[in-house]
Amino acid sequence: MIPDPPATSNATLRKFGHPDSGIRDYAHWSVLLRPAQATLGALVLVCREPVLHFGALSPAAFSELRLVIAACEATLARLFAYQRINYLMLMMVDPDVHFHVLPRYDRPRECAGSAFTQSSRGGPGQPASVHSTP
Repeated sequence: MIPDPPATSNATLRKFGHPDSGIRDYAHWSVLLRPAQATLGALVLVCREPVLHFGALSPAAFSELRLVIAACEATLARLFAYQRINYLMLMMVDPDVHFHVLPRYDRPRECAGSAFTQSSRGGPGQPASVHSTP
């Protein structure tokens, strides 16, 4: 069960469906299931602090980020056995500090009756090149 979210919220959290898409809220970060699954298990890590620049994070948020990433990687490895993982921090559309987490696979994966295939693992993350079929 997801605990009630802390009072801090921002437009990026809301855009990605928080609290409904929430997996876990930490003191400084929220882990969300990315509504558009670019790759199976795609997540969004959103900072809960009111900052628009990565360098403006508090020392506590930087410290906690290490724990959040370790938990995400362990969970995604256990659930989906990814081969690689990409972290994208683009912030061109959504200005709040956040990362897109894209597990990468060398072969198709199946989940909840859908097959997830990836046409390319090379180069920068290209979420549009991933397909899900029922």
